[in-house]
Amino acid sequence: MQESVREASGAGRRRLVVMRHAKAEHSASTDHARALADRGLGDAEAAGRWMSDHGIDPDVALVSDALRTQQTWERVAAGAGWDEDLAVLSDALYAAGTDSAFDLVRETAPDVRTLVVIGHNPTVGSLAELVDDGEGDAEATTTMLTRGFPTSAVAVFAVDVDWADLGPGAARLEAFHVGAA
Repeated sequence: MQESVREASGAGRRRLVVMRHAKAEHSASTDHARALADRGLGDAEAAGRWMSDHGIDPDVALVSDALRTQQTWERVAAGAGWDEDLAVLSDALYAAGTDSAFDLVRETAPDVRTLVVIGHNPTVGSLAELVDDGEGDAEATTTMLTRGFPTSAVAVFAVDVDWADLGPGAARLEAFHVGAA
């Protein structure tokens, strides 16, 4: 599977990486202020290593501005060896439904080749299911459909259209990762 993921960066192709934030504490002063649990810190870093091992090198990360998604990005970036400054924090992604999430991704600059999106369920799980054309890696598809989109889940898609044209069925699932926890 590693080679097929690397091929997504070829000419004319984009890569969309959809991730659910890592495991968070159950409570805080507000939902927006919930921090990652210890398990989440480790899971996010492991997800970053997995992405790096699979040749993912983002140009931009669209990250919900909730504390747990920001911390997920920080640990993913640390695990992958990426620059944390690639993140664009989005208050709109925090409360976005699937249609709004598609709209936010469609606003991505045309020169971005690899976009990482880190958000919340049910939105990111729904986004991953809807963007999938159903023709991708069979093992990854089966795993995503049977496991759902738990915390720290990562779905990697090859995208052959411009970001502005992204919609349901417009991307091919190439890999899916869920941590061991």
